[in-house]
Amino acid sequence: MYIGKCLCGEVNINVTGAITDIIHCHCSLCRKSSGTAYATNGFVNNSDFKITSGVEKLSTFEYKPGRNRYFCSNCGSPVYSSNEKDPGRIRIRLGIVDSDIDERPISHNFVSSKANWENLDAKLPRYESFEPSRK
Repeated sequence: MYIGKCLCGEVNINVTGAITDIIHCHCSLCRKSSGTAYATNGFVNNSDFKITSGVEKLSTFEYKPGRNRYFCSNCGSPVYSSNEKDPGRIRIRLGIVDSDIDERPISHNFVSSKANWENLDAKLPRYESFEPSRK
């Protein structure tokens, strides 16, 4: 089972099944909604997903007909999205999951839309905390 919560902790979720088809999506919609170079998304079956608290804090945005994104109205954290064309599954943003995730990403998608400053193969320094130049 996976557990997770939004940034402010108001919306809490449980996922009792597998997270499938995990991808790093570089499309402009995912970049804009996450505020990052890409969003890491995975699918879960509706029957395996439960909001355990904070459902009243969820707001929704229909960004295309039949496609909705649900986010915490308090902190803005994306929680999940739904698509009427795929009614048995939802897509979650993996950043909301607090548990260790067993499944792994299978691809980088929409790389032709990636941010021009994103270098997928960059060999950048890695730090346990902030970069040393940060005050």
